[in-house]
Amino acid sequence: MTILVLGGTGKTGRRIADRLTALDLPVRIGSRSATPAFGWDDRSTWPQALDGVTAVYLSYYPDLAMPGAYDDIKAFTELAVGKGVRRLVLLSGRGEPEAQASERTVQESGAEWTILRCSWFMQNFSEGHLLDQVLEGVIAIPAEDVPEPFLDVDDIAEAAVAALTEEGHAGKLYEMTGPRLLTFAEAAQELSTATGRQIVSVQVTREEFVAAAVAQGAPQEEAEGLAEMFGEILDGRNAHLNDGVRQALGRPARDFADFARANAKVWTR
Repeated sequence: MTILVLGGTGKTGRRIADRLTALDLPVRIGSRSATPAFGWDDRSTWPQALDGVTAVYLSYYPDLAMPGAYDDIKAFTELAVGKGVRRLVLLSGRGEPEAQASERTVQESGAEWTILRCSWFMQNFSEGHLLDQVLEGVIAIPAEDVPEPFLDVDDIAEAAVAALTEEGHAGKLYEMTGPRLLTFAEAAQELSTATGRQIVSVQVTREEFVAAAVAQGAPQEEAEGLAEMFGEILDGRNAHLNDGVRQALGRPARDFADFARANAKVWTR
C-alpha cells in the first residue's frame, strides 16, 4: 500500500510522512525535490508520481482558494483514480467556496474519500509566513482582527494518517478547529506570555502586506493571492468552533497556549 503524500516537505505533509514511516508503511513524497519529482505546475510529473500508489494525501500549494487550483485538483483526481488510487484524503480550508468546489470533485471521484476542512494553522506563526513577523514583534495582517479557532497542524497530521490507514473514515468531512476562538491580538498576547517578549498585532493595508511579503522573498502573485485570501476569509465567517478533531481522533483539539509554550524557543532565538 504505497501512499503518496503531496506537499511532503511542507507543514502537514512532512508530519504525515514521518508518522507513516514510523508505522513502517511505504511512503512516496510528492515534491519538486523528490524522486520521482512532483509539481502542481508541471502535469507531466503527475503520472510517474502516481505509479503503484493506492492512497494519496492531497494538499495543494499554495492554497485551494488560488486561481487554477480547482482545475488542477479535478485533473489530478481523475488521473489518480484512473491509475488505481483507492483512497483520497484532501486538505481543505474553512470558509473558502473555491476549496469546497475541489471538495466536491474528490467526493465525486469514485474513490474512498475523507475531507479535512481546517481552520488557520497555529504553525503559521512558528514555521510559516508569520514567523519573521513574530520574531520582529509585530504581526501585520490585512484584515479585521476577528476571532479565529487556530488549529494545531499535528492534529491535522494525526487525522490524515488515521484516514489514510484505518477503516471508518471514508465518506467523512471533518471540519477541524482548535478548542477556542482567539483574535490575532489575543494570539499575540499568548505568544508574548510564552516568550516573555512583547508581540503585538496590527492591521495593515493589502498593499502594505504585499510589499512586505515580497520583500521577504514571496513571489508577487503569491503575495497578492494571500492578501486577497486573508481579506476574504478573515471577515468573521469562521468565528465559530467545530468538533472535527474529536470526531476524527476521539480526543479534544490542542490549545494555542500549549502550542505557544512548546514553541517558545523558536521565537526567542
